[in-house]
Amino acid sequence: MNKIIAYFKNLTLTTNQLLFFTCCYIALILNLPFLVKTADVITALDNYNLLFLMSLPIFLLSLSIIIQGVFSFRWLTKPLLMTTVMISSLIFYGTITYGIVFDYGMVQNTVETDSAEALSYVNFYAILFFLIFGVIPSLIIYTIKLTYQPFFTELLSRVKMITLSFGAAFLIASVFYSNYASVGRNNKALLGYVTPYKLLDASYKFVRNQYFYPPLQFEVLDTAPSIVRDNTRRHVTVMVLGETARAQSFSLNGYVKPTNQYTEKQGVIYFSQMSSCGTATAVSVPCMFSRLNKNNYDKRIAIAQQNAIDLIHLAGADVLWISNNNGSCKGVCSRVKTEQIEPDKSNPLCDGEYCYDEALLAPLKNKLKTLSHENTLIVLHMIGSHGPTYFKRYPKEKRVFTPDCQRSDIQNCSHEQLINTYDNTIAYTDLVLSKIINELSGLDKKGDIETSLLYISDHGESLGENGVYLHGLPYAFAPEEQTHVPMIYWTDKIQTDFNRQCLNALAKSPISHDNVFDTLLSIMSVKTTAYRIESDPFVDCKSQQAIARTTVSTSLEMELAD
Repeated sequence: MNKIIAYFKNLTLTTNQLLFFTCCYIALILNLPFLVKTADVITALDNYNLLFLMSLPIFLLSLSIIIQGVFSFRWLTKPLLMTTVMISSLIFYGTITYGIVFDYGMVQNTVETDSAEALSYVNFYAILFFLIFGVIPSLIIYTIKLTYQPFFTELLSRVKMITLSFGAAFLIASVFYSNYASVGRNNKALLGYVTPYKLLDASYKFVRNQYFYPPLQFEVLDTAPSIVRDNTRRHVTVMVLGETARAQSFSLNGYVKPTNQYTEKQGVIYFSQMSSCGTATAVSVPCMFSRLNKNNYDKRIAIAQQNAIDLIHLAGADVLWISNNNGSCKGVCSRVKTEQIEPDKSNPLCDGEYCYDEALLAPLKNKLKTLSHENTLIVLHMIGSHGPTYFKRYPKEKRVFTPDCQRSDIQNCSHEQLINTYDNTIAYTDLVLSKIINELSGLDKKGDIETSLLYISDHGESLGENGVYLHGLPYAFAPEEQTHVPMIYWTDKIQTDFNRQCLNALAKSPISHDNVFDTLLSIMSVKTTAYRIESDPFVDCKSQQAIARTTVSTSLEMELAD
């Protein structure tokens, strides 16, 4: 090792030479995921051009030299190249280990994550990987001696190098334009794997949108929503916001392992065709509560207008958001009462960083004992099945499936261990949901309180299918494991708004997060001009009296009147 260090200390290069060799490392090694995936796409074509395939690494190297060459000059050369290599090595690790694409959504997720969640990705394998592919190459760059020519001589030399690279890129683009255009047009997601330039582009756009665009004026969708019920009973709905639960792992959805052994005995209605708005919490949570839908969702617009929670609160309901998720409510609960579960080690359900979801039960019980309004909505935001530390989401004594994976570098566990660990998180979520239902069932013994529960996950999770782990892939090519999510509805026997047999039949119909806004308003009997009856999947199973209470002067009726 000492001989290697001594060799590089005695090695002398020009800035152009160092730039060229570093770009070779970035383009040909750290961009292997991009090169491999693009090669797979090209070779899958019926009649692919071998020369086109061979031009790909040269084209990428030329572009890398152009980009790095513009900014890496004289004393800036080493710091910029070292920074690029270390950032690229982290992206390289995330991509080959978990299949992560570092696009705009991933930048947003990274910025909005908390330290505990970020540290969950740190393990021996990750550190070793970063040392080998990031730190050591950076140290080599640092130790190499650079020779500098006179300023204008070196500038001319750099211009020649960039011009040569531009010429090579232009020649390749000219000869194979139709090939690149066809592959790029039909496989836009491939650009997400270009390291680190896609991340830099996404980071620039995120900073621009977050910090340099002026905030939008807050839009009020309805100034006077109301709640009107035909009976004298009070109403309580608990909405449980799930985390990283995929439908494929629910036995209520047909999964072979008994992951829902508690709720399946409680008469819940499972909606088997629910799709998410996004593949990450930062998108899905504000999207599902927003009047916007998946196709026109924009975070800046969503946070600058009333959401479903706001309207229910303004209508007169007592709204409380209780969170066991350190990722926050993404602005959804910013105008209602909130309570955060603190991961204090004095709580046997917490370890100092996270709490098991049973910790939500204590504040829920306290709230149910002190109901102060005729109508109450309680949102419980779970930590659920958040990875990669799945084993930290359930107590050891609640392990149903073994052997499980008691580590964060999940790619080094066997497939059986990984699946068992994730399934344990779903089974534990089911236990918590069952206990919540039991609490609600206890309220209606006198027949003076209607209760219901709605559970929806924000997004799903990949568990190694096709080499992809975790979540957050761009929606356009995200696998079904990340977009097909569970939805469960339960109501007590005394409610009269909905026909249960009808809901059971409806549960097989396709719905999505786009329907959550109107579904919540429907369950809470909120009368508002923001409600769209055509987007409420429950309306077909609603009594005519209940429909009449909430659909006067809706957007649909106004359109029909026009």
